[in-house]
Amino acid sequence: MKKAQSMSSPAKTETPSSKRYRPADSPGTTSPAGKDIVDILESIDKRLSSFDARLSLVEILHRELQSLKESLEFSQKQVETLATENATLRDSVKSLTENVTQLNIENKKIKETVMDLQARSMRDNLVFSGIPESAGEDPETTVRSFIKIHLKLPEDTVKNIGFERVHRIGAPKTGSGRPRPIVAKFGHFKQKEQVKSRGRELKGTDFSVNDQFPREILERRRVLFPVRRSFIQKGSRAVIAMDRLYVDGQLYRDPGITPWLY
Repeated sequence: MKKAQSMSSPAKTETPSSKRYRPADSPGTTSPAGKDIVDILESIDKRLSSFDARLSLVEILHRELQSLKESLEFSQKQVETLATENATLRDSVKSLTENVTQLNIENKKIKETVMDLQARSMRDNLVFSGIPESAGEDPETTVRSFIKIHLKLPEDTVKNIGFERVHRIGAPKTGSGRPRPIVAKFGHFKQKEQVKSRGRELKGTDFSVNDQFPREILERRRVLFPVRRSFIQKGSRAVIAMDRLYVDGQLYRDPGITPWLY
């Protein structure tokens, strides 16, 4: 019995010193659980670093956004200021436009008044056209002769006609050409009308006798003559008085033909 026990391997007993020097607890080794913790910590550290970078980017973006916001606010104030100034300018332009319109109306009235005064000053004048010129002529003598011969007024009537002034219009012409018209200012309106009424004697000739008008009124009359002719051809009674056309006693108004009446 004792021999059998001696032949079996004796049981090993662990001592404190043997536990201290186990390979698993040696400094050069890491347990699986410790390695997992290290990996987790490293992962957390990397994530924190990434979070810090993102946080820095957010701060940069926030500063840029704030700067952009301030810039937009400044621009908005500028736009509001410009809008106010623009409204003021619009009001000023409107006021100026109204003033210019009013000035144009007043200027037109003044212009019409001046033309009316000019026409009135020419009320006693007749323009004789087509009378030949001669060197050293006396225009008054030429007109009296013309009235007697071509308008066929009696000599005594012609002698009694009083003129305030008689003269050719414009500077003398050199060479051949249409003679300059003669303007005769009569001393009496009735005598002027008497001579003018004899104008029918000049039909079919190169001579003419007409009232004198300012240039602009003459242009207006030239526009009205064809219109007057068309009404006469239709059987209407059409008369031109200065720069106005009367058809059957009514003033003819057409913006396209008589804009000066508006």
